[in-house]
Amino acid sequence: MNREALHVIRDEHAGLAAMLQSLLQMIQRGPEPAGKDQHELFFDVLRAMLFYIGEFPEKLHHPKESDLLFPRLARAAPQVMATIEQLERDHMAGESKVKELMHLLMAWEYLGETRRPAFEAEARSYVAFYLEHMRLEESVVLPEAERSLDDGDWHALDVAFATNRDPLNRRIPRDPQFDRLFTRIVMCAPAPVGLGEG
Repeated sequence: MNREALHVIRDEHAGLAAMLQSLLQMIQRGPEPAGKDQHELFFDVLRAMLFYIGEFPEKLHHPKESDLLFPRLARAAPQVMATIEQLERDHMAGESKVKELMHLLMAWEYLGETRRPAFEAEARSYVAFYLEHMRLEESVVLPEAERSLDDGDWHALDVAFATNRDPLNRRIPRDPQFDRLFTRIVMCAPAPVGLGEG
């Protein structure tokens, strides 16, 4: 059976994984040493990426998992409760982790290179945390949901997740605000991350 919610969740995970990998590529590249404009653009792109991560997944994607998917699955398949509890802890920590990253990025931008290592270390840790979180959802939660949830559960989930308007998901209509943000990232980030100069 076609479970639209599963497609949306997996598509959003793929888009988020791409954004996280792009964030690491930008950090690896670092700011251009010559030219104030390029230096500012580098930090602008990283801020936009972190804003996207904090705004879309943390405020739209995770709440639907926490409020709709996880409770249904906990009732239908209590054997995955430990995994659901771990994922919920991750969701609870996610927003504060993004805020901390934004703070560390601003410290690097405004206070200089001595603040770079702290940001880089926290960014790598965050990406590893998030990729593991999505791996756990896709290897444990989603397969169990496919086995255990009934048609009524899936109807409610499909309707709820169909309203997500992730700019990285090309299969559904996109929210113009997020689309502008994504376009800004793509147009400003240098190759191979985006289409900007560099």
